[in-house]
Amino acid sequence: MIGIPTGTDVELDLRLEAVMEGVLVTGSIRGRAVGECVRCLGEVVDDVDVSLTELYVYPERAAVAVEDGDDEEDVRELEGDLVDLEPAVRDTVVPALPFQPLCRPDCPGLCSVCGARLADDPDHQHETLDPRWSALSGLASKVDETKES
Repeated sequence: MIGIPTGTDVELDLRLEAVMEGVLVTGSIRGRAVGECVRCLGEVVDDVDVSLTELYVYPERAAVAVEDGDDEEDVRELEGDLVDLEPAVRDTVVPALPFQPLCRPDCPGLCSVCGARLADDPDHQHETLDPRWSALSGLASKVDETKES
């Protein structure tokens, strides 16, 4: 429903520090998420600003961390002298996005009968007759005919 579009610039303000276990990455991530309102399908634009703290461990330390009970997928490993930030950025940004984005907090949504946007026409309504009373509508038209004659 909402996400940062592919190719969009994302601002990373990061600090990389050498520590005993590997490299500690801290900082902030800023970007603009675009999506659809879950009620009316209108466009939703939301600024994202989240903090990142991630430890990338040396390969020999990664094996020790897994043996000590850490999940293998939770341990981020250095790839030689390189740090792959994409999974950490994704894992930090996605939970910060709204689960059900709204164009505005009081969005009325769409008409359940015809699909019209209720925000564009607040007085929009349909006359619906309960099918249990449909036999009486036929009687009402007969009464109108007898009054006219």
